[in-house]
Order: sequence, then C-alpha cells, then structure tokens
Amino acid sequence: MLIIASLLAAVIPMTVYLLIIWRMDSYEREPLRMVLLHFFWGAFGAVFFAILGSIFVSNQLQLFVEDQEQLSYFQTILVAPLVEEITKGLLLFLTVMSIKFDNLTDGLVYGGAIGLGFGMTENFLYFIAYTDSLNTWLAIVIIRSGFSAVMHCIATASFGAMLGVAKFTRGKKRYLLPLAGLLFAMFVHFMWNFSVSFENTFVFGMFFLLSIIVTYIVVFAISIRHERKIIFAELTEEAAGHLFPEAHLTIISSGKRKRKGWIPEEIRRKYIKAAIKLAFRKTEFKHSIGKKRELYSAEIEKYRSEIRALLNASAVKL
Repeated sequence: MLIIASLLAAVIPMTVYLLIIWRMDSYEREPLRMVLLHFFWGAFGAVFFAILGSIFVSNQLQLFVEDQEQLSYFQTILVAPLVEEITKGLLLFLTVMSIKFDNLTDGLVYGGAIGLGFGMTENFLYFIAYTDSLNTWLAIVIIRSGFSAVMHCIATASFGAMLGVAKFTRGKKRYLLPLAGLLFAMFVHFMWNFSVSFENTFVFGMFFLLSIIVTYIVVFAISIRHERKIIFAELTEEAAGHLFPEAHLTIISSGKRKRKGWIPEEIRRKYIKAAIKLAFRKTEFKHSIGKKRELYSAEIEKYRSEIRALLNASAVKL
C-alpha cells in the first residue's frame, strides 16, 4: 500500500509545481507538450545517465578513497551535483537551438521542468526505501517534496536561464554564461546536499534553499516584466506603421489583453499570440546573425501577415 502512496506522493506535488511554473510564463506560454518532454527527460533520461555517470565517477574515486563512509559522503556531496546537473542539462543544449527558445523565461520553465521530473523519480526511489515506518516515510515525503525536489528544479532552471541569456549575447560572454549557469546549478546542489548531510548544518540548508526559492520567484517576475517592456517597445514600431491600432499597445502588453470586448472575441487569442510572437521575433532578429537572422526575418513577416489577415477578416479599424 505504501508503494502506491509513494508513487502518488512523488507524482502529485511535482505535477502541481510543473503546472504552476508553466502558467507563470504569462506572455508566451511554452507548448505543454514541450514542457512535458523536458519533464520526462528529467524523470527518465537524466536519471538513467546520472546513474551511469555516478557509477563511473565513483569507481574512479574508489582508487583514492578507501573508507566507505567517506566515499558515501563524497558521492552525495561532490559526485551527485557534478553528474546530475550535467545529465539534467543535456537536453537544454538541444532546446536552446530551437527558434522557440527565445529568452531567459523559457530557460527557467524548461530547466525547471527537467529538475522537477528528476526530483519526481528520485523522490519515488527514496520513498519506497523508507516504507518500513509511517512516521519516517511521512518526514521523508515532506522534506523531499518541499525542498529536495525544488532544489533540482531551481538548479537546472538556473542553467536554462543562462542558456537563454547567452543565446542572444555576443562575444566571450556567449560561452562563459552557460558555464557560469552550470557551475551555479552545481553550487546550489552541493550546498543543499552538504547542509542536509550533517545535523548541525541542516537548518542552514533549509534557510539557504528558501532564499534560493525566493530568488527564483523574483528572477521569474523580473523576466516577465522585461518581456512586457520588449512587447511594448517592439509593437510601438508596428503601431506607428499602422499594422494595428495604437490603442492595442497597452492592452496587449498588460493583463488587459485577457479581458473581452476590446477586439472581436473570435480572433482575440490568435491576435494576441501573433502580436506577442512578432515582438519577440523582432528583438531576436536584432541579436542574431547569419541564417538565424533570415529565419527570424521570415517569422516577422509571417506574423505581420497573420495579424493583417485577422484584423481584415474582423473589419477592425486601424
């Protein structure tokens, strides 16, 4: 019975966290299927490669560390952060190449999804290992659901965010930012594992992770605010060129866009989506080079044409 309870305790909280993160991306919400792909990569692919990587690195450590207790500490504190953050982040290297991966927020969402998937599988394995005592099982469920799995989410989200920033950065920083993101993810992982490995540092670990959670939320909010500024700035040029009414500027870039009545309801969602994508593709065009620049240029014209068609079909006055 506790095995079923362990499965539910592992799946339900991570699914709730995933939906919260997905919905936090209020302007250009990522396709749910893509978010789930990253979640399942974390749950299965990253876990599989992390196990292989941990075995390999641990075997090398055994050549230098003979004491099994010390070896166990090294595996938890050093090997796990090193190997797990690399395997979790592997898929992000592919995702960041997509034209749909266009800013820091996307990295926070996709990286967070991977971390939550990884945390779900790791939690389940921990939960079934402690089914002999209900009190112990409950304590493990609370701590790991509320802290350990969230650590995985934030650590990998940090790496994803840096990839998002680096994608549209030129010069040496383009290559240093992903490295900095990966090292920070490892640091967060290391600090959590280190602090909860000893009784006298456990409380410090809780406060450390709480501060990281608050930081994640603040960074997410700042990223959304930055997106709002991008949308307003880029669409100002389009309104000046009479692509759509100037009155729509403040509506599209704010929460007012969710209200009914400011534009025919049958086109409202498609219109908002096309306008926001147009804004992001324009700013991405300005920071890209080569073939990517041509791709973004084609995307810009595609969304302009879509907006014109929607407004013409609904007889909206410019």
